[in-house]
Formats: sequence, C-alpha cells, structure tokens
Amino acid sequence: MSDAFSIQTFDHLELYVGNAKQAAMFYRCGFGFQTIAYRGLDTGERNVASYVMRQGEICLVLSSALDPNHPIALKAAKHGDHVAVVALSVEDLDRAFHLSTARGALAAISPTEETDETGSYRYAMIYGYGNTLIKFVQRDLYHGVFAPGFVPREIPSRLNAGLIKIDHVVGNVEKGQMNHWVEFFKHTLGLELLIKFDDRAISTDYSALTSSVMQNSTGVIKLPINEPAIGKRKSQIQEFLEYNHGAGIQHVACITHNIVETVTALKDSGIEFLSVPSSYYAELESRVGKIDQSIEQLARLGILVDRDAEGYLLQIFTQPVQDRPTLFFEIIERHGSQGFGEGNFKSLFEAIEREQALRGNL
Repeated sequence: MSDAFSIQTFDHLELYVGNAKQAAMFYRCGFGFQTIAYRGLDTGERNVASYVMRQGEICLVLSSALDPNHPIALKAAKHGDHVAVVALSVEDLDRAFHLSTARGALAAISPTEETDETGSYRYAMIYGYGNTLIKFVQRDLYHGVFAPGFVPREIPSRLNAGLIKIDHVVGNVEKGQMNHWVEFFKHTLGLELLIKFDDRAISTDYSALTSSVMQNSTGVIKLPINEPAIGKRKSQIQEFLEYNHGAGIQHVACITHNIVETVTALKDSGIEFLSVPSSYYAELESRVGKIDQSIEQLARLGILVDRDAEGYLLQIFTQPVQDRPTLFFEIIERHGSQGFGEGNFKSLFEAIEREQALRGNL
C-alpha cells in the first residue's frame, strides 16, 4: 500500500539544536559530515540559521532559532538537540499529503512551493508522534544545492568515516501508545508491520520494552517504534521519555560497508560508544558461525554481531550525543541479514542499563 504514497527514500533529517554553528562542527569533526549549504542572517534569513550536512546519501539539516520565542528555540529548549523532522522523498507530493490527511494524519503544512533560479522545490508536513514532523519532499524540478533560501557553503571534513545511508530511524513513544502509532503509519503512510518484538525478547532482570518495525514496500524506509514495558526499574525508554519530555526519535542507524574502519575513525575523532563486557566475545563464533571479520578486532572496538536465516550483521551504538540521555546513533554493517540484532538485545540493554546506573536513573 505504501506504493500509493510513492515514498522513495529518506530525503533528510532536520535536527533542532541550541547552536547550529557548533553542532555543524561536531558532526563534521566527530562523524565526518561535510557542510554543503547554509542559510542565516548573511543570506537574508532573519529567523533561523541552518547548516546542511552530507555524507554518502545521508543528509542532516541542523537548525537553530535566532529568537528565543521562535518555535525551533522552544522545541530545542524542551527536548534538547533532537531530530525534529523526518523528510521523505516522494514522487507525487500532492497525492502523499492528501492521502495521508484523508486517512487521519493531522496536517502541519499544506503543499507549498518555493522557487529560485535553479527550479521549484515542493514540500508538505504532517504531525507524527510527540513534536516530530513528517515532511514530504518533491525535488525533481529543483536543481539547487538543497532548497530555496540556502546558499552553497562547502566545508569538507578531514574525517573519512565511511557512512553511506540511513538504515532506519527509531522512535520512542509512551507506554500503551505503540499500537496506536503502528496503526497510524499503516493507515496514513501505507507502511507495513515487518516484525514485532515483545518484552520477552527485549528484557533484562530490571527493565523491558516492546518494539514494532514499520517499513514501506521496498524496505528502504524503516521506522521502528518502541514503548516501555513493565519492569522492576526504569527502562531506557522511560528514561528517554523523561528527559525528552515526551515521545521522539531515539536513534538513527547508519549503514557502512566497513564497520571496523568506521568505528576506528569515529573513536579516533572522539565519538564515544556503549561498551560490552569481554565475555560477550568468548563464545561468539559458536553463536553466530563464521564471519569475515576478526573477532579480536570486534572485541577491541566493542562491535556486536548477530545472525539470522538471511545472513549476519554487525552493529554498535554511540553514547547519547548530548548531555541528556536521548538521541544517539547506531552504526551497522549488513551481510545478508535485514534484521535488527535481536540476539544482541539483552547485551545492548544491559550496556545501556550500566550507563543509566552511572547517571542515577536506573
């Protein structure tokens, strides 16, 4: 059914941040993104400063307000630096907007066209969970650097991190709300339920969560949704909801073709990752079979491995990218497996719980 909405790919993610200039340096020097475009006071924009960052097919827009009463400033104050807009490239913007709103989505911005000397850029927005916006973008008639109002500003990164594209974008919602949002994405965007994990699959002695993975018909768009489950102590989802002040994007997973090189480069640049105990690797080969990578290298870097019927994957998770325990990134390398590392859920959850305990939030 998602074919009816002509969803093609992730166009970009827009983060609302407290200081876009400093955030751009963080993502450039820490993650290897290049600045390619900019808007701000010196381009005639009086309200917002934005930096467009690109690496491979991944595009991030970092925006901060120039007035404390601007909606971007108010949302950044409430949620901290966060993914505020998930932009999806579509073939037919009007159809995507009108179908989604006719099926129950709340309109945020009706189809809008902006033009400059390089062409016509069209977009519309609907509301998702929390304050997250889902943006439809049609840029087949636009040939500029990003969108009207932006000017080219090339600042390369000295870091070659090897990130290629977005694999999936995960949201956290309040307890009892996951099924609501599963139905929302099914009916308003035509996404399908790929798989559901209950609290038996994702739990420790202390906490648990449930998760549903929504995807479009091509599998290019994957939007997992988590909610907390009953446990003895506060789960990572509850901690996120508390410090994010509501539902929102928990993490963004990025594909690489060489996770060892990528993680080595990111660690050298100062990016911090969750750690797992060395015991995880003691019987790794007996659990997942033969893999192409050196287990010693994986153990040194803290990279997790999981296998399913289609193949295996390697994955690792950063620490939160701000002081609030909210947004983080996943680095993933796939070798056939299209799963999400179900075999690693317990190890990952325990690693997060160790960090929660250090923060006094477990």
